[in-house]
Amino acid sequence: MLTVHPHRSSSWSGIGGVTAERIEDRDGTKVAEFRIFGLDGEHWKSFDLYWDPSGEVKMCGPPMVLPTGVVGIRYACTAEGVEGLHIIHSSLPGCGGDTPDAGPGKGGKMLDAELHVLAPSWQSMHIPILEDSASIRTQLDRWETLYDRFKQAGDLNDISEAISTLREVVEKTPEWDVNLPARLNNLGNSFARRFEHTGNPSDLAEAMSLQTRAVDLTPEGHDDLPSRLNNLGNSYLRQFERTGNLGDVAESISLKTRAVDLTPEGHTDLPGMLMNLGSSYLCQFEQTGNLGDVAESISLKTRAVDLTPGGHADLPSRLMNLGNSYLCQFEQTGNLGDVAESISLKTRAVDLTPEGHAHLPAMLMNLGNSYLRQFERTGNLGDIAESISLKTRAVDLTPEGHAALPGRLANLGTSYLCQFEQTGNLGDVAESISLKTRAVDLTPEGQTDLPGMLMNLGNSYLCQFERTGNLGDIAESISLKTRAVDLTPEGHTDLPGWLMNLGNSYLRQFERTGNLGDIAESISLKTRAVDLTPEGHTDLPGWLMNLGNSYLRQFERTGNLGDIAESISLKTRAVDLTPEGHAHLPAMLMNLGNSYLCQFERTGNLGDIAESISLKTRAVDLTPEGHTDLPGWLMNLGNSYLRQFERTGNLGDIAESISLKTRAVDLTPEGHAALPGRLANLGASYFCRFHRTGNLLDINEAVSVQFRAVHLTPAGHADRPSRLSNLGICFSSRFELTHDASDLSQAISAHTKSVDLTPSPHPYLPTSLNNLASSLLCRFKHSGDLGDVTDVIGLRTRTVGLAPEGHPLLPRWLTGLGIAYMQRFSRTSDSNDVTEGIYNLDQAARLTPEMHASLPSICNALASAWYQYYLSSGDRGHLCAGISNSKSAALCSSGHPEDRLQGARQWATCLIINTEKLLAVESFTAFETAMNLLALVAGLEETVQHRYARIEEYGGLPVEAAAIAIMLDALQSALEWLEQGRCLVWGQQSRLRTPLDELRAHNEPLANRVMEVSRLLEGLGSSRQHSSTDESMAGKVTLEDKALEHTRLASEWDQVLEHVRGIPGFESFLRPLRCAAILQHLPRSGPVIVLNVHDLRCDAIVLRAGSDELQHIPLPNLTLDKAKHYRRMLGVQLQCHGLRDQGLGEKTEQGTGRAGRLYRNKFIDDLTVNAILESLWEEVVKPILSVLGLSKGDKDMIHLFPRIWWCPTGPLSFLPLHAAGIYRGEGAEGIADYAVSSYTPSVTALTQRVKNDIPIDERVSGLFLTCQPEAPYAGSIHGTKAEVRDIHKEAIALGVRSLSLEGDAVPPEKCLQQMEEYSSIHLACHGFQDTSDPLRSRFLFHKGRLHLGTIMQKNLPNADLAYLSACQTSTGQETLADEVVHLAAGMLAAGYRRVVSTMWVIGDGHASQVARDFYQYLWKHRPEGSGSRFDGSLSAYALHYATQELRGRLDNADASLLAWMPFVHYGY
Repeated sequence: MLTVHPHRSSSWSGIGGVTAERIEDRDGTKVAEFRIFGLDGEHWKSFDLYWDPSGEVKMCGPPMVLPTGVVGIRYACTAEGVEGLHIIHSSLPGCGGDTPDAGPGKGGKMLDAELHVLAPSWQSMHIPILEDSASIRTQLDRWETLYDRFKQAGDLNDISEAISTLREVVEKTPEWDVNLPARLNNLGNSFARRFEHTGNPSDLAEAMSLQTRAVDLTPEGHDDLPSRLNNLGNSYLRQFERTGNLGDVAESISLKTRAVDLTPEGHTDLPGMLMNLGSSYLCQFEQTGNLGDVAESISLKTRAVDLTPGGHADLPSRLMNLGNSYLCQFEQTGNLGDVAESISLKTRAVDLTPEGHAHLPAMLMNLGNSYLRQFERTGNLGDIAESISLKTRAVDLTPEGHAALPGRLANLGTSYLCQFEQTGNLGDVAESISLKTRAVDLTPEGQTDLPGMLMNLGNSYLCQFERTGNLGDIAESISLKTRAVDLTPEGHTDLPGWLMNLGNSYLRQFERTGNLGDIAESISLKTRAVDLTPEGHTDLPGWLMNLGNSYLRQFERTGNLGDIAESISLKTRAVDLTPEGHAHLPAMLMNLGNSYLCQFERTGNLGDIAESISLKTRAVDLTPEGHTDLPGWLMNLGNSYLRQFERTGNLGDIAESISLKTRAVDLTPEGHAALPGRLANLGASYFCRFHRTGNLLDINEAVSVQFRAVHLTPAGHADRPSRLSNLGICFSSRFELTHDASDLSQAISAHTKSVDLTPSPHPYLPTSLNNLASSLLCRFKHSGDLGDVTDVIGLRTRTVGLAPEGHPLLPRWLTGLGIAYMQRFSRTSDSNDVTEGIYNLDQAARLTPEMHASLPSICNALASAWYQYYLSSGDRGHLCAGISNSKSAALCSSGHPEDRLQGARQWATCLIINTEKLLAVESFTAFETAMNLLALVAGLEETVQHRYARIEEYGGLPVEAAAIAIMLDALQSALEWLEQGRCLVWGQQSRLRTPLDELRAHNEPLANRVMEVSRLLEGLGSSRQHSSTDESMAGKVTLEDKALEHTRLASEWDQVLEHVRGIPGFESFLRPLRCAAILQHLPRSGPVIVLNVHDLRCDAIVLRAGSDELQHIPLPNLTLDKAKHYRRMLGVQLQCHGLRDQGLGEKTEQGTGRAGRLYRNKFIDDLTVNAILESLWEEVVKPILSVLGLSKGDKDMIHLFPRIWWCPTGPLSFLPLHAAGIYRGEGAEGIADYAVSSYTPSVTALTQRVKNDIPIDERVSGLFLTCQPEAPYAGSIHGTKAEVRDIHKEAIALGVRSLSLEGDAVPPEKCLQQMEEYSSIHLACHGFQDTSDPLRSRFLFHKGRLHLGTIMQKNLPNADLAYLSACQTSTGQETLADEVVHLAAGMLAAGYRRVVSTMWVIGDGHASQVARDFYQYLWKHRPEGSGSRFDGSLSAYALHYATQELRGRLDNADASLLAWMPFVHYGY
């Protein structure tokens, strides 16, 4: 039975209809025909009914309109296959009966109709009847007007009224009305619009509900279905942006994908659909960081742009949209091509948008953002200027009252802020604050954008605070951000970011005030932000990193290791969540590396600093050249290397630090806000290297860059106090080296300004006070003004009082306070001072972790205090406390080797004072520790010159250690320590030239690598400059790169040696020789005599070939003071006789002899040359000869004389032991009557020559001679011409391979070439000993200078004899007595087996005579069959003969003795 009943709302102004129902099956086809008679004046009108797959029967065509007065329909119903006709009489609700003219509430007429059912296959049908359409149209027009007006002006009253109007229409629209889905969709869009303005989640929920219903009511195939799917997808996207729920964005993508799929190719809506879908993928990418999402976004939007014809109104907006996707991809990958494409697309969009177009300001703003991002990546100020220009134009084009004006003002303010961060110009941040304040003022309460505006303004105040340090700025920042957080509802997607931002402001306030409540609040806010951020959210790594930074700062304040552990844990998780290739990964790695660095500074664990360096190195490697962050990363990595250097003392680390920081400064443009900080940072590394090496050039560079940093830091800048303090430290340190009073004055001035500029309370104030105290203490040490040291104690007491418990610098400040008390005690002997001093130093030691780098220096200070107390009290308990602390310093496994060496030396010194046998034995251990540390303070990573500078102050250590060993009957240890500690640099150089035959036979590639590294190391060690005349930063970068290459080679050398020593049989490869090894390769023609001179005792140690025992000869009549006196008196005699002693004379290259000095006269001292030689004979040489049992030889048979190799120490190195004797009276005798004397820089140097005495290649065996009689700025030495010509003539006559070149014919570089081609060389020229830089000692040529350092770079395996017929070629340097720093030793180091040289000025005539006699002896004793070979093996005998010949021509007056004595023989 089919029933049809009328359905109508209670009001005639709505839409009515007739509904028919039947329960049957369905087939989706036409099911009935409905004919109504008398409708619209027609006889009848037919309507087809069909079954819609959605589950309803619908009538084709528009709704019917019933004539006025109709109250019902009477119709007959027939059906196929159904018998009978059913007449149905239905009246409309609210109408009367079946009367012809009844109106509402009255009777009315009924219309006749027929309903013919084709098949009983449908369930229900609704026949719509439209009434009063004019009033509906009026309401819809009103809605449209209000909606459009809201989009323009943003007035909430408009959108609210629009919603109310359209809601009324929807409520009047029946379910069967085909207009219902469209009206639901429009109402949903209206709610969505209001949500965008208010952020009220109920509006978004209502929008999604209405849009979902609209989609559900829209049949498949309907033209509007894609757009309604798209609208619903947009609402899901908005909900995702609010909640961060990935299910929402996935639904958005699903709906929009369906919309695109339903839109046919060529449809005008397809580009918009593609663009919209691309936006959802972009939002998903921003949450997940999945590059596939942004790639899909770009692909979809590119397709949309490609489908949009030129001239289309939407083309600019689509280009802009595509540009945004490229920009987001750039922010993830850092690929400059992406931001360039973004700018290109957006520029095209702007160009296509006509002046006056409503969208032009937004386009300009968007393009400005891309330039801003490019600026953040490149640091190019042109980009930020363009960004500001574009955004300014956008703001200018936006009328007052426009809804978008606040956002555009804030955006422009952000660009000014970024420019400020680069330039430091306070005008920029002031403009940023002004613009953002205006934006906030224009944003009404309740506006969804207000929290963001407040947060943005708070960031500008934060940046201004970081520049000025004004607490009012940070308070305003916190206030604004707190308000932003309070206005943001729970669950809002922006809330975690706002909380994190507010936490950062509290962190900055903490860094300024040190208030622990601020850091606790920072951690609390950031923890809440992390907790609110779901796993997988793209912001989560950044939030974790940020929270980790707050824990790091709390650790720095409290020293609580739990805080740093939490910081590392959080940051590690952040790094793990950041995918490879992400633009933020380098920053994450750098940040994690900083936490490991801080943990290292607290614990001293080398694993932490290694991890820090590893992480930061990876960050640098991932950062492309030209990236704006690269200089900062390089600086940061340089800091980690600096800290590692402070812990290990490895000069390779500080060289790496300086190299990285120099590169960072070089990459930082002039005017950049970060430049002063980076300069200060670089200066800190130069200062630390100076502190380790004492190199004046480093402290000069430190002063220079720190001064520039201060100069570039404007008045009022928050960092100016710390930079002034850094500069003051450098001035103080330079004063301690140079004693230039102006440096100390500038140091105190800088520190005073720093203190005055540092407000109280401020975390930096204790440091500033302590630094001022240091400069005043320095003045006290030089002026002795007790007022200064009292001020120091006051300042440092205040410093310690301001330091909170657990502060990592507290031990350092306590140490400084203790030292100040001890300084005052040294003047006042006040027991209160020593008590306070030791108490503070002891507290410092107790608070310093076991592995901390500063522990050795603190222990040394405490040991010195106890020793100082012992000297005052005589209490041996005080001495024992000093010994204990010195020992602790020496045996520390951390800290600078120099600090540990100082501890070992002090340990040994204190033990010597104690006469107890047990402690005397312990002193042996102390010296052994010291000797092992000595080589570490002058490693191969330094230049030769620098190594000399480092060991100068420790020159007496080897002889002191040897004296103690001799006292303890440990002769072998005495010899080993002398060999290990004396001639340290020559020993290092010679080890670099060790023949590798045995290693090559075992492992040829490894031997080749050893040789290659040694060659490079030797070259850099003797040639690398310490400074450059190129003052540019690029020049300094090159200089530091060379230094870094040097240190890396030194590190590789250590690794190669470790590899070789791991091979069985090579365990001792290139180690300092043990005594047994030394004794294996001694010359058989005579003993080697080591002379040790110390104020404890003086001794000789005799080594003989074939004996495995050392012979000890005490020298009781010799003292160190006597030796120094003889040395000093000889210098006086030399000056008085017009013979320069370089050790006492000033530098010049003028001279009339073969030295570089004009002769001058002085009064002769009462200790004559004869007296000096007699003393040496009686007190040194004769006692040794007596023990050796040597007897006088036949002067005519000198070739039968035994040889003696002298290896003296200390002042004996400058005295003519080879001429010791009595030259007047009946008992005249001397060493020359007993033996032929030679010298050797060390026993090892000699044994190496014996061991490696291989035949010289006949192809290069020969003699090269040159004279340089007219060198510029030096006196003429015309006798050299005849000298060289005569020797050459005789050599040629004997068939000896020989070449002679004079003056201009042989510039220094050609001489070097001849040294490679001839085994022996005769240099007749001026020589000059440079005491300030031994490697700059030189031979003077007509066309330049031949420096010792240059010669040392040569590897001369066939070198035999070097005859240096020049002055002062074996003079040496008094402050480096045991290093034997002179031209003769340098020639030995370069490979020559034997060298003839001079100790002081030689006369031109005497020099020529000695040279001729020398070669006459060699020619006379040439072995038969020598052919063209030149053999210098008899050079010691030849020189003995020649000098004795000259002696025989002269008397024994002092002047005569001084004529033949300077000629000496070195080597084998």
